[in-house]
Amino acid sequence: MTPPSVATMRWVVFATIAVTLFHFTDNAVNVDTYPKAGWQPDWFGAVVVAAWLLYTAVGVAGYLAYRRGDLRLAHGLLLAYGYLVLSSLGHFIYGSPSELTTRGVISVFVDVAAGSVVVAVAVWSMLARRPRPEGATE
Repeated sequence: MTPPSVATMRWVVFATIAVTLFHFTDNAVNVDTYPKAGWQPDWFGAVVVAAWLLYTAVGVAGYLAYRRGDLRLAHGLLLAYGYLVLSSLGHFIYGSPSELTTRGVISVFVDVAAGSVVVAVAVWSMLARRPRPEGATE
């Protein structure tokens, strides 16, 4: 099995950044249209922006580590990034999909798809590089 190329990893990470930018922008601008927890402060839009910046930094750091060949670090960061993006499902802890706008529901599920692709490509890279028993063939 051939591992994903640097170009593939770049495409996956930066496409995910673009997708999550849409969702997080919608969430920050239209925070009142999303179900909220009782503890959620009025300034939660700022938390959303900070979270996107943090998530994105993890994804970019993972890609840069992958590009330089620091695969152990890259794989850890990319898996973390994928799971952070998957955390968009957390909207459904405080409400059902019917409580979100159509745009909100679609953006959550697009985030989930993108986060799943990041995790899948990171796992692909890990599996393609695992040591093989002597004499084993693909």
